[in-house]
Amino acid sequence: QVHLVESGGGLVQPGGSLTLSCAASGSIRSIYVMGWYRQAPGKQRELVADITSGGTTNYADSVSGRFTISKVHTKNMLYLQMNSLKPEDTAVYYCHADRIVTTDLRYEYDYWGQGTQVTVST
Repeated sequence: QVHLVESGGGLVQPGGSLTLSCAASGSIRSIYVMGWYRQAPGKQRELVADITSGGTTNYADSVSGRFTISKVHTKNMLYLQMNSLKPEDTAVYYCHADRIVTTDLRYEYDYWGQGTQVTVST
């Protein structure tokens, strides 16, 4: 079993910054890809950014140049540095992990955290 716990959300003014963290725990040997998704009220969940175990990153066009995803592999920690935040960035942000190899060499797929609220407003 794998657990993902996000932290770092909150209220920030437009133009401000926040850093989200995600801690992955459980019987984890390795994780191939981790990412951040977000869901605004009335909208579908969308990919914000993801990163592979090899360090390849992928960003949504709407956040490219403003957000940075990073991971500490040895600690199974995922981060999202968000700069120049806009009101349209307001959403619940979810941590996601996929293609996990467990300590007993099984594969697990598609785990989600509980989400953390980010609100960008004056």
